[in-house]
Amino acid sequence: MEYNLADLFESIADTVPGREALVYLDHPGTGRERRLGYAGLDEAANRIGHHLLDSGIGPGEHVGLHLYNGVEYLQTVLACLKIRAVPVNVNYRYTEEELVHLYRDADLAALVFDAEFDERVAAAVPRTDTLRHLLRVGGGDGPGPASAVPFAEAEAAGSAARGFAPRSADDRFIIYTGGTTGLPKGVMWRQEDLFFSGLGGGAPSGEPIGRPEELAERVAAGGEGLVFFPAPPLMHGTSTLTTFVALHYGQKVVLHRKFTPEEVLRTVEKERVTSLSLVGDAMLRPLIDALSGPLKDIDRSSLITVSSSGAILSDTVRTRFAELVPHAMLLNNFGSSESGFNGTATEDSGPEKGFRLRVNTRTTVVDPVTLEPAAPGVPGRLAQHGHVPLGYYNDPKKTAETFFAARGERWVLLGDMATVDEDGVVTVLGRGSQCINTGGEKVYPEEVEQALKAHPDVYDALVAGVPDERWGNRVAAVVQPRDGVTSLTADAVREHCRTRLAGYKIPRTVVFTDRIQRSPSGKADYRWARATAAATTTTDA
Repeated sequence: MEYNLADLFESIADTVPGREALVYLDHPGTGRERRLGYAGLDEAANRIGHHLLDSGIGPGEHVGLHLYNGVEYLQTVLACLKIRAVPVNVNYRYTEEELVHLYRDADLAALVFDAEFDERVAAAVPRTDTLRHLLRVGGGDGPGPASAVPFAEAEAAGSAARGFAPRSADDRFIIYTGGTTGLPKGVMWRQEDLFFSGLGGGAPSGEPIGRPEELAERVAAGGEGLVFFPAPPLMHGTSTLTTFVALHYGQKVVLHRKFTPEEVLRTVEKERVTSLSLVGDAMLRPLIDALSGPLKDIDRSSLITVSSSGAILSDTVRTRFAELVPHAMLLNNFGSSESGFNGTATEDSGPEKGFRLRVNTRTTVVDPVTLEPAAPGVPGRLAQHGHVPLGYYNDPKKTAETFFAARGERWVLLGDMATVDEDGVVTVLGRGSQCINTGGEKVYPEEVEQALKAHPDVYDALVAGVPDERWGNRVAAVVQPRDGVTSLTADAVREHCRTRLAGYKIPRTVVFTDRIQRSPSGKADYRWARATAAATTTTDA
């Protein structure tokens, strides 16, 4: 047995076969749900694994998952791992052209997709030479692409037994990340490296296991009762990794097809959820609104932790959540598809001191030129060493720019600029690619966004740089007021920021919008923010 995700899952399934593993709740209000124990989930994955093998999909080949959350998503991921195929996440919001790029870039041999995406899939598949097998989940209004096999038929016909070839710790797992700008890139992980970096080595908050067999031994020695609820789409790495963390504990995972704040809270009450995972203010703020209004009396006493990763929680939102759910620990985590988990924000992290992290021992700040550790207080780039990805799939140039070898280890350079103090606490300045150079001064959007969202009438905000004849670029803010607020002005927003930011960081352009555009997981869409701000000049100071 090796540090292989399929081997590890099977060891848990054999240890606690009758324990509940997965609860899936369909569209809100339908009452449809599906429950699987560990043995049942294992057999369901075996069936799809055998179907893929019988359809000619072999070890090392790439299988796209163009799906909403559901049993089929996790079932297919596990099936791929079992047969040594490589699961590849597909962003279901992508347009036809974006899908064609990802399908081609990932060299997909097979695609599993929801019937709701029939039209886009049917348009993109003929333009992807490598694709030769399609599995269609669900019904829909039409028959879908002619060559697609109904998922339910494939599952029914596949063998529930294992009987798969031996696997390796070197087997691959690819996470495609669009980040905040640019085309999506496939981050290539060895499964052993992903296990220790993205999944905490079997014990995210404690001592990692020392041998693969120890994972099941810990599950056998422990109990059940923890319920993990990753609310963002599984197509984003943070939710899939959270799901595997729960399975490695031998605990229960709850999934919703889509994020609906009121239904999330009802499920927290119904399933006695202990660990809720979110992405930033875009998910936590609607939950706060529901807890402050229509669901103020709902039972949330089961919650032990609520964690956010992939987007920074604002100080205002954290404070309000602590008032509504004082017994739950709110974890403002930091990580990426290229690094897994890096650290958690300190208690004093906020607008006054910046986004401060206590990082793990493998994360540091390095000089972006020499790649040597940066001196305390000197800006550099966050980097991680040890169990890091192999690079970007099909992108040697970007791989060479991001991954390097030094001091006898592999390293990855993350996109965030930061400083480190004498105590090893890291202050994240922001993503270097989004840094705004205005008259020679550097402004990181995240800092300005934190100040904006501290205004009581601001619901959400994004900040970007737009061209300026005098300053090169100027700071521009796209602001979504709270519902019912009609009197908020650009001058009021700027006056609020003056109490928290240096003058050159104050947004010179303020654009109001009915809705901030973000990804389904809550990540910022800076391309949209920049275009929106650049198209409007009436609120310039």
